[in-house]
Amino acid sequence: MKTNSLYPLFQVTDVEASARFYETHFGFARIFSSDWYIQLRATADHPFEIALIDQDHDSIPESTRGISTNVLLSLYVEDAAAEHERITASGLTVIQPLRDEVFGQRHFMLADPDGILIDVITPI
Repeated sequence: MKTNSLYPLFQVTDVEASARFYETHFGFARIFSSDWYIQLRATADHPFEIALIDQDHDSIPESTRGISTNVLLSLYVEDAAAEHERITASGLTVIQPLRDEVFGQRHFMLADPDGILIDVITPI
């Protein structure tokens, strides 16, 4: 199989609110938008993408509808400490404070509006 694109698609309760969260706090921009699906692309040097879909949309098999759970989105950044300061100053709640790990990462975690964990990481 030759894969042309790869991105996570998160099932969320409010597609618009979730999109605004990623646009406002993480610099993503919309590349496609409808009332039930929004695709976002990072505006940095690398064109990483995520997509959001209404958790109850009929394109999702009924038995698997609902918000995405137990998901951790890792974002590697130049300076996790600076991002921690920026995120904290914006009023978002950090659920794991900035810390250095013995395996070589400085990171912190927060959650998006539906509880998807976001791990902001800098290798050290």
